[in-house]
Amino acid sequence: MANLNLKGCGTALVTPFRNGMVDYDAFAALVDRQVAAGIDFLVPLGTTGETPCLSDDEKIEILHIAREHSGGRPVVAGVGTNSLSGTVANMSLLAGHGADAFLVVVPYYNKPPQEGMFQYFKAVAEASAKPVILYNVPGRTGANMTASTALRLAELDNIVAIKEASSNRGQIMEILQGRPEDFAVLSGNDDETLDLMENGADGVISVASNITPELVRDMVHAVSDGRTSFARELHDTLMPLFRNCFVESNPIPAKAALAAMGLISNELRLPLVPASDHAYALMEETVRGLGLI
Repeated sequence: MANLNLKGCGTALVTPFRNGMVDYDAFAALVDRQVAAGIDFLVPLGTTGETPCLSDDEKIEILHIAREHSGGRPVVAGVGTNSLSGTVANMSLLAGHGADAFLVVVPYYNKPPQEGMFQYFKAVAEASAKPVILYNVPGRTGANMTASTALRLAELDNIVAIKEASSNRGQIMEILQGRPEDFAVLSGNDDETLDLMENGADGVISVASNITPELVRDMVHAVSDGRTSFARELHDTLMPLFRNCFVESNPIPAKAALAAMGLISNELRLPLVPASDHAYALMEETVRGLGLI
């Protein structure tokens, strides 16, 4: 676990579909594009990958492709559900197929109390031989993991990081100030990455880097290297993309952008639907403004 580097820019990969089926060739090409751009690590099978709508066989094949095309970069597989048995089953399903670590979201819909979250993640960690990354995104789950709970969990051996998407700056600062030295804090919101990294965060798991991995990577590396002015310039350039990627539910806008760039078919699985005409036009304008089409 000590050799698992989860710093820098990781991409929460979309899952492309064509005619209702996973487009594995397009997915492999997307991963190759990420690797060629110098992305630091890959995150398939997360929320951005529409994972609740994937079959077990599709999950395994997507993870295989991510591993085979990773160029040796860490591969973090999303496995979280809203039940312990479901999450452990996902870990068992994917453990032998190339994941270096597991991303586990706070259980959604149940709205567990803090002690329930702690006991849940403790049980997940005990069931895994691989490192576990906490994922706090209360806007989707309906429940927020407090800093106190995150710091309790950070003391457990194979809980190695948190992806924080609460947008609660005070809470995230508390985690940054109280964390163990080897516990990574990753931004879960692209537009907050610069600020959090300037205050000690280690990187981002990014949606926007699906679209422009080079620019997001460059921003993250610039702030890591202390090139603050350049990082701020890139942040300002990327802000329209960061903002517009969430004009409709993720990954609808990101897939619209990738489709406008000719990289995937603009397909999603229900209950998600393709971008509205307004959102598609906005994403097309956004990627054109970045010189991507």
